[in-house]
Amino acid sequence: MAALLERDDPFVDLIYWRNVAKTGVVFTGLVVALASLFQLSAITVLSHLCLGVMCVTFPIRFYYKLLELLRWNPGVHPFQSYLNEDSTLTDKDTVMLVEEVVLLIAFAVTEIKRLLFIESVIDSVKFVALLYLLTYVGSLTNGLTLVIAAVIALFSLPLLYKKQQVRY
Repeated sequence: MAALLERDDPFVDLIYWRNVAKTGVVFTGLVVALASLFQLSAITVLSHLCLGVMCVTFPIRFYYKLLELLRWNPGVHPFQSYLNEDSTLTDKDTVMLVEEVVLLIAFAVTEIKRLLFIESVIDSVKFVALLYLLTYVGSLTNGLTLVIAAVIALFSLPLLYKKQQVRY
């Protein structure tokens, strides 16, 4: 666990709140987006988020264009650094990602087949017990509530664990 805390990983930095402002924005955005899915469809939420971003970027772009026309600005595009970022996947990266996905799917199919056709009685009984418990969870709540709870737990439990570990 200590090796995980020392890693220089942006995801670990987020869940351990090492940059409070950045983590707060990500956490709040995730919870608000997930909570909004209760009232609106995913497509509506995505389109509203994109429209919100466009409501900010259009005025900034027009302002810079106006400054360029008035010759107060040398014609610098305000979002050029974002436009210059290379977001393409190389053939090697694509093959690696596809291989990982195929391996995950193959493992999941093999494991479910093993559990459903009772290769190991103990493992299949555990699986049946889990499924039975999930029927109760499913009747009490929906999947979106569980996703929101998982996001909140993801951002709270590691920090709580770290603080309690230091305390004892």
